[in-house]
Amino acid sequence: MPSNLIPRNYKSDYLKASRGKGIYIYDNDGTPYIDGCCGALVSGLGHGNTEIIDAITEQYHKIEFAHPSRWSCDIVEKAATAVADFAPESLDNVWFVCGGSEAIESAIKLARQYYYERDGINTSKHLTIGRWYSYHGSTLGTMSVCASIARRRVFAPLLRDHPKIENSYCYRCPYGKTYPSCNVMCAHKLEETIRRIGAQYITSFIAEPVVGSSICALTPPKEYWPIVRDICTKYDILLIADEVMSGCGRTGENFAVNHWDVIPDIIVTAKGLAAGYVPTGAIITKSNLVEAIKNGTGGFVHGHTYNGNPICAAAVVAVLEFMKKNDIVCNAKVIGEKLRKGLEKIASENPIVGEVRGLGMQLGVELVADKMSRKPFDPNLKVAQVAAQKLIDEKLIVYPSTGTIDGIEGDNFLIAPPLVTTETETDDILERLRNGLASTANEMLL
Repeated sequence: MPSNLIPRNYKSDYLKASRGKGIYIYDNDGTPYIDGCCGALVSGLGHGNTEIIDAITEQYHKIEFAHPSRWSCDIVEKAATAVADFAPESLDNVWFVCGGSEAIESAIKLARQYYYERDGINTSKHLTIGRWYSYHGSTLGTMSVCASIARRRVFAPLLRDHPKIENSYCYRCPYGKTYPSCNVMCAHKLEETIRRIGAQYITSFIAEPVVGSSICALTPPKEYWPIVRDICTKYDILLIADEVMSGCGRTGENFAVNHWDVIPDIIVTAKGLAAGYVPTGAIITKSNLVEAIKNGTGGFVHGHTYNGNPICAAAVVAVLEFMKKNDIVCNAKVIGEKLRKGLEKIASENPIVGEVRGLGMQLGVELVADKMSRKPFDPNLKVAQVAAQKLIDEKLIVYPSTGTIDGIEGDNFLIAPPLVTTETETDDILERLRNGLASTANEMLL
């Protein structure tokens, strides 16, 4: 019988999920699969967590919705305080939405309105600088600042484009340099771009501290984020950290920017914020941005029906309380180190694993046809998808990504299991990775 549901892709075959528990998702036959990527780095606390489910259920019995244009709810205030306490110092103001794209859109609009309120109606600041082969969301606004080629191609005529700089891709340096003799050129290119365009036209620079799906778990040199922070401050430009994937303990710190002791002007978070139990996102911002609005027109000219939803708020409070009580961020760091060491051992043995990268429990694997030259596979071979299927055969789900080099070539996948994963479960994940990648290599090198 044909389905009435529009799927993500009519040409894909989908597993049927019937239930989840811990790090496992069970299909309709009762077969357990390890959720090795938390969907898309969403289910950070695993599936079927009764503490979180009970907290959400309790809120449903109180009130499920009160429109934010008329009502304020104590649980939403409590969630905002919990998020601000979890965030880096001086990021004290929280705006809740229902997902990552909404949150990025909110950050871009807040950046523009901040300068509008501060400098007046005639301010020329309106551009957001992004990075090539980045992904920040699926709305037309977010797609305008990101540069994930495959996702943009169909809708390019609808987009108002914003400037882009190269990413911090040391394994394939776009400038042909080698770290550290490169002097972190990729970071200094931001200043060059600002000077060419004119800082008077730019509101913000947006980047993922640890890249998510577009170049799996790409991690910059240690100097990168401090340099970027200094450049943004110098030219009166807001720094927006997209932590939709890397936030909420994923990298072994509360937020990935904590690894470099950098405080952005806005952090965007989602996915792990409510751990998949309710669709939730947020922006966390410094006080000077909201003070400009408070002392000006008085209102953020933006909003969605469900922003500041009490059910989302209850999920956020429960997730952050559970994380604190069970020292989940520390577990992410410890298990992440074990997982990375295991992956590096697999890489040393497997002829198609070119690089293992990432922080904490956000790790990426790049697959190559030749390890010495770093030559990528022919994109027609769809090696990332082949590897993902081989790992499905091992009952392990990962997140594949292609076109990560130039929008056409490049095969990667993310391995990012729930932050509650145990050492024994990690050993099981590594064994499945070893088997699946060995099978992939055997097929690709025939």
